[in-house]
Amino acid sequence: MDLSSWFRRTHLRNTEKTQNPDPPKQNEPEQELFGVTEQLINLVKSFTLETFKSFPLPDDEGATCGDNSLTTSSNIQKDLSEWQERHAMLVLSKVKELSHLRYKLCPGHLKEHQFWRVYFMLVKKEVAEYELHAIQLAKLKEVKMENERCTSADACEVEMAEAKHIGVASLAPTTP
Repeated sequence: MDLSSWFRRTHLRNTEKTQNPDPPKQNEPEQELFGVTEQLINLVKSFTLETFKSFPLPDDEGATCGDNSLTTSSNIQKDLSEWQERHAMLVLSKVKELSHLRYKLCPGHLKEHQFWRVYFMLVKKEVAEYELHAIQLAKLKEVKMENERCTSADACEVEMAEAKHIGVASLAPTTP
């Protein structure tokens, strides 16, 4: 490779970056759906080690690992809902400060489930409406699926009744 082609490629890359410095964000709707807003990001960036260390945690009576606790496929206690898990993944990828706090706190000062309990208590006001909306959407989908199953079951019953009626009619003796 000669120097001129290297220079052209490097220059081309740099001009593309300056012409389009902020590429369109593909997962913005998902972030909005899971409550990862600018307001939440600013709040999370204000958290410090002391925020988590000094947070008064109630006894872990609800988070004990008993026979009836949910577990994931890797046999680890599942403390977060699906919505909370996805929210946590998005906010960890978006707010590196939270990742650093989590790294410093877990497991030395807090257990993982305690970290997330504190986090969701701290951001409860910011994300409550988004989580409630997600729960409502999930229930609507469930009801819709149930209605579709009932509709298809009713259609099968009608077809079976018609077939039975046709079968009985064909067996009836014909009178001359």
